Amino acid sequence: MAANPEARWGLENPRLDLEQGTICTWNVLEAMRRTGAKRLVFASSGTMYGDTAEACAEGDLGKLPISLYGASKFACEGLISAFVECFGLSAWIYRFGNVVGPRGTHGAALDFLNKLKHNPEELEVLGDGHQSKPYVYVEDCVAGVLFGLAHAGKRLNVHNISPPDFTSVRRIAELCIAASPYPNARIRYTGGDRGWPGDVPHSRLNADKLAALGFRVSRSSDHAVEAAVRALARQVFG
Repeated sequence: MAANPEARWGLENPRLDLEQGTICTWNVLEAMRRTGAKRLVFASSGTMYGDTAEACAEGDLGKLPISLYGASKFACEGLISAFVECFGLSAWIYRFGNVVGPRGTHGAALDFLNKLKHNPEELEVLGDGHQSKPYVYVEDCVAGVLFGLAHAGKRLNVHNISPPDFTSVRRIAELCIAASPYPNARIRYTGGDRGWPGDVPHSRLNADKLAALGFRVSRSSDHAVEAAVRALARQVFG
């Protein structure tokens, strides 16, 4: 789970995902090989699927990642697969939707709330607000990881963890304004179809593979975002 969690940070430091993602994962794998540890759980990402708005299942890798963050996850999964095959390890790889919840450290909702704290009159939103992604509540994410670990028994197990629906950036901005002390703040969109270079404007994940084993998330994307915004608003505004 220890890696850079924010895709945008790679634009400021292009070595960040290489060091904290790819090299870090190789170090873990090599330490496992040397010490005889046999089981690895790895946090991957829906950014693996590249710039596509289609609902992607685990076998759908028709497009390569477009962010350094996604590229690092892609490389990490390749290393894990090779170590599993060459050195007898077992691994559980999870490609998450956007994970949200209390005590968040990054992400659109926290960014918006912090912006409102510094400018109560206007909320700047990157892009046109139509960007949309599936958001998974942190409790559902953890439950899915543990369920897969208990019920998926192959040497290499790859699963998406995500709700079937999605939430727009516009909706997140509106929820953040409503949860803030500044309900009359206006939204100003910077324009364009994405927030920054490497951002995937529309992401969809197909989590049927884990569902076939008996697991589904308990919250929809919208409900996950609503609960997260309430918790983060208390975190930001008290």
